[in-house]
Amino acid sequence: MRIDKFLWSIRFYKTRTIATEEIKKNRVSIGESVVKSSKEVKEGDVIKIRKNQIDYKIKVIQIPKSRIGAKLVPLHIKDVTDKEQYELLKMRKMSQDYYRIKGEGRPTKKDRRDMDDYVENDISSDFTDWDDFFGEKDGDNSEDD
Repeated sequence: MRIDKFLWSIRFYKTRTIATEEIKKNRVSIGESVVKSSKEVKEGDVIKIRKNQIDYKIKVIQIPKSRIGAKLVPLHIKDVTDKEQYELLKMRKMSQDYYRIKGEGRPTKKDRRDMDDYVENDISSDFTDWDDFFGEKDGDNSEDD
């Protein structure tokens, strides 16, 4: 089976097109060599995949005939990814959730006002009045005539 079809059939990528694009970007390799989409996968191959900024390693146990259900994936591959790669992924996800918990949605009105006050105070300290900056005075408007 072709490697792009294999990665799609074991549900590593959502579509076969995405799998092909990732292969073209040299993010997939068998052993130590980067492969093309047409490379045939055999039982016993170790596939290295760069996804979500970590390096996954999977060992092919069995080649599926077509796309399989998520519960059947462990029958066809074995995950041999290093534990520290998963720790890296966990740390990155935790660092992204520092402000708002996932699923909490848009900022509330209070959050928005707090952000506006912060930005307003930051700008007002470095900002001068535009009329003073351009040298205009209150009585110097010649446009009124």
